Amino acid sequence: MVMKRIIENKFGDIMDAYSIIVKPHISEKTMNLIEEKNELAFVVYRESNKKQIKNAFEQLFQESVKNVNTHITSKGIKIAFIKLVNENKAEDVAVRMGVF
Repeated sequence: MVMKRIIENKFGDIMDAYSIIVKPHISEKTMNLIEEKNELAFVVYRESNKKQIKNAFEQLFQESVKNVNTHITSKGIKIAFIKLVNENKAEDVAVRMGVF
């Protein structure tokens, strides 16, 4: 059975979780966030909101999210900082993604 990963955007259009979370954002700062604050950073679809990002992450990685902070860079790229509930889970997710 295939699990459906669909989410509605603000216009009522249906989007899947892969359309919302574009790719992991990897830098020295995000590596420190993974180790120290149990947070992951992702480049996300610009029009998505925090609730959609949270639902998409939970569907893709089957991990519970504590909170989501977003930031739009000067280049117009939206980055979501996702804090996980359990300690050391960010490292496990990063290993599954191939970051480490």
